[in-house]
Amino acid sequence: MIRIIGAAAGVAMFTAGSASAACSTDKDAYDLTSDEAQASYACLEAEMHAGYVKGPKRWIDAGVVEGYRGWRLASTAPAAPGFHSERFLVTWVNGVGYDAYTEFKDEGAKMPAGTIIAKESFQVSEAGAASAGPLFFMEKAAAGASPQTDDWYYYMVSAGGAPQGVDEVRVSR
Repeated sequence: MIRIIGAAAGVAMFTAGSASAACSTDKDAYDLTSDEAQASYACLEAEMHAGYVKGPKRWIDAGVVEGYRGWRLASTAPAAPGFHSERFLVTWVNGVGYDAYTEFKDEGAKMPAGTIIAKESFQVSEAGAASAGPLFFMEKAAAGASPQTDDWYYYMVSAGGAPQGVDEVRVSR
C-alpha cells in the first residue's frame, strides 16, 4: 500500500466545505466559548462525516475513513484553532494508541505502531459562518518505515470526500 507523507503541499488542498447557515454563529472563532464551539461541531458533525465518506479513497483505506467514529474521542470539546490552518479539531484515536495518546506527555511520548489518529476539522469565519474542513489522519508505522517523519504517515480527506496528498514523498509498507 502507498501512503502520502510529509508536510502540507499547498493551501488549495486545505479548502473547507461550504458554510452551513444553520450552524453559523454571531461570533468569530476566537470569541467562541468551548460550549459554543461544541454546538457548532454538533450541528456540523453529521454533514462532515457524510462528506468524508463520499467517493473513492484511492490510496487511503476507505474502511479507516468510514470507521474512525467507532474509535474513542480524545477530547471533551473541539480544540481551538491553531496548527491546522485556523481550524477547530475533534480528535479520535483507535484502540492501539488511545491510552498512550491520552497520557498527554509534553516530551518523549512513544506511540505504538498501528496507532491511527483522526482529526475532524471545521472553521468559523470572522463573520461567524461555520463550515466543514478536511479530515486529517496520522498513522504510526513500524520503526524504520519512514525515518524522515519519525515513522508517521500523514494523509487527509477533503470535506467533499476526495483523498488529499499531504506531500509528494511516497513510502511503501
